[in-house]
Parts: sequence; structure tokens; C-alpha cells
Amino acid sequence: MKLREQLRCKNLHEFLKELSPAVLDRLYNHPATCLAVFRELPQLAKNYVMRMLFLEQPLPQAAVAYWVKKDNQKDHEESTGVLSGLRLWHTQQLPGGLQGLILNPIFKDNLRIALLGGGKAWADDTSQFGPDKHARDIDSLDKYAIERWEVILHFMVGSPSAAVSQDLAQLLIQAGLMRSEAGDAPCITSAGFQFLLLDTASQLWYFTLQYLKTAESRGMDLVEILSFLFQLSFSTLGRDYSVEGMSDSLLTFLQHLREFGLVFQRKRKSRRYYPTRLAINLAAGVSGTSVDAHNQGFVVVETNYRIYAYTESELQIALVALFSELLYRFPNLIVAQVTRESVQQAIANGITAEQIIHFLRTRAHPVMLKQTPVLPPTITDQIALWELERDRLQFSEGVLYNQFLSQVDFEVLRNHAKDLGVLIWENPQNRVMVVTQAGHSDVKKFWKRQKH
Repeated sequence: MKLREQLRCKNLHEFLKELSPAVLDRLYNHPATCLAVFRELPQLAKNYVMRMLFLEQPLPQAAVAYWVKKDNQKDHEESTGVLSGLRLWHTQQLPGGLQGLILNPIFKDNLRIALLGGGKAWADDTSQFGPDKHARDIDSLDKYAIERWEVILHFMVGSPSAAVSQDLAQLLIQAGLMRSEAGDAPCITSAGFQFLLLDTASQLWYFTLQYLKTAESRGMDLVEILSFLFQLSFSTLGRDYSVEGMSDSLLTFLQHLREFGLVFQRKRKSRRYYPTRLAINLAAGVSGTSVDAHNQGFVVVETNYRIYAYTESELQIALVALFSELLYRFPNLIVAQVTRESVQQAIANGITAEQIIHFLRTRAHPVMLKQTPVLPPTITDQIALWELERDRLQFSEGVLYNQFLSQVDFEVLRNHAKDLGVLIWENPQNRVMVVTQAGHSDVKKFWKRQKH
């Protein structure tokens, strides 16, 4: 399955459904979490929750089924499935043996607080610190957020000036976006290249999911950091918040968010932080952010394999350089050449011909979009052929068996290797065969027994 399809099917609710019931119930102890989950429900499911929010007694399932017409039965089944999967309502037996439905009491109480007010403040007040001499306005926060996030993207494409923490580099490898071989610097994978083609919001969401999957192995409390993320999504852009009362685990998480560009904190030990637009939009169901400005068409491809990229973005230039040779660079234009060597080097690094063509097509300049097809067929066909050309040979490590005394000996050992499924290649005329390294031990033992 392609990465883009994985991102589409892994929304907030599907991620939460994978959590254990005990973790979900702990999550619902915070009003911000309940409001975030409610906000992302299907419209019909929201209606069901609101109808039951102030009921203390369970409702018969049959009564709930009458809330929709038969024509909307599919929407009803989808909504009830979401509510059950998230443990937002439970079944409870009514007097007389009928099955009833009632909202999860923890979720119900905290959603009431979120909608009606009350309860403890979600974040500590910073008025005790006085005015912030280093306050950041919204424009500077937007600029900071995208700069920090682009450092990560630059690191993925191998920009020498981009440096990230060891934790972050390891996370990129665990997420399958980069790979690292002994002694070599991490390099981008096929999934990583496709990741770079997504909008910023989708990149952040996918990346955050990978982080959350490894949270407990880092010794962090998953419920605590998830609750904090939901709390950030209800923050006010441009307002500062206090770190007072945060646990050590949460302070560590805050530093990671700072590296991702989700919060601004002037120094590691500063007592206040500013959530950025990336954090506020992360769990808000937003498909894109206003700071994502790199998906505009800027590439012109000619039939002579020349690429003209009208961009000043170092990131986009680095992406083009992953599969082409840079020839010239001007203030707002680069000229590159797609060659057999550059494409096959990209393919060796895990980037596919389909991904290269997809990049050129989705980044095509408006002038290119006026023609049909958008990309010259000679270019797309040749890139695909270069990939096939490289894939004609396959290399497999193995052990060579030769110098058999008779054809019968050769055939006996060959047949045994075939039965084990470890035969890579054979040449009966010259009595030569190759078996896999994993199968060598079994074949060797069989041959010793056979000779005796």
C-alpha cells in the first residue's frame, strides 16, 4: 500500500481504536481530549452524542435505530461503529432483558465540562511571570514553524547544512523514511521520497503517529503526551503558556515538539512556550496549513531531458537533485538534466520511476498543465525503461557446488536442494549448482550422509 493511502486511512479515530480500553478511558479523563474526539466524529455520531449527553439512563437500542430513516441506514451503521470502537457508548441490559445504550460516563462528564465550562484550567497562567520581553507575533511563529520543519525535510534529502538530534534521526529510520547502513550517514528511502511529496499537515500527522508508537519504549506516558497534544490544538495562536507543573516526561516531549516546529521556546529552560500553527492544526482535522507553500507548480520538462525549476526553495532544489544532475543555478531558477546514471542512482536509493514521474507531474508549471499529456511521453517512457534496465539483473549470495564425480551424484544433490527450496541456479551439463547461504548447511550435511 502506498504511503499516501496509509495516511488517508489512518485518521485520529482509527489510531485511537488501536489503543487498549484502559488507555482510552484514561484519555477521556481530560476535557480537551473529549472535545477533540467529539470534533472529529461523523455528523450523525455527533448528533447521537448530543442527544444522550444529559441522559442518566440507558436508551433502548431499538429507540436509537428509529432516529434515522431507512435511506440513511448506512450512515447510522458507520456512526454506531465509530462510537462503539472508541468506547464512547456502552451496551447495558435494561429491565425486561432488552439491550440499551449509554454514553461512557467518563467521556460524558468531561465533554460536558469542555462544552459548558468549569473544571481546572487546561494550561497554567503566565501572568505571574510578567510581560514577555521576547514575545513572538503570529508571523514570526509561522516562519519559525516552517523553518524548523524544513530542517527535518532537508536532513532527509541529505542537505549537508541540516542537522537533527540523534533521537529524531532514529525516529526517521524507525518510521521507514530513511535507512542507515553500517558506517554510512542515513539516506532517504522510497517511502521517505513519497513522504516529501505530501502536504505539510499530512507529513506532520504521519510523523506524529510514528512518534506516538515509540513513546512507551522511550519511557514516556502515552496518555500524558496525547492529552497534551489535544490541549495544544485548542491553544490560541500568538499566546504564551507556562511549563510550570509539567512532569519530566512532558518536558522532554516539549523539547521534541520544539525540534519539530510545533512549539516555540526561546531557550530549553524558558518558563513559557508558544504553540505554533502546526500544533494547533495537528489534531483539528485540517487537510493543509497556511504555512505550506511548496506545492505550487514550478517545473518545466523538455523533450531533451532538461528540467527548468523556477524556485528558490532549497528543499525543492534538493528534491530535484535526487534524480537529476544540476547544471546551472540562478537566483530563482535551476537547470538540471535527467540522465541514465542519475535515475539509476535514485532507484538504487529506493526511489521508483513512478515516484519520479509523479513528482514531475504534480510539480508541473502552469504552462505545462496546458498541454496533454502534461509530461512529454519520451521522458516518462525513458525513465521507466531505465528502471527496467537496472532491474534486469538480480544479485543473490550463495554457495557454489561443482566437481561432482557423476551425473547421478549431481542430480541427487540438486533434487534435494530443490525440495528444500534453496536452489538458486543449476547447470546440469557442467554439473554446477548454487544454493542459498541459509540452505548451505542442510545441503552439506545431506551430501556427507549420501557419500557415506
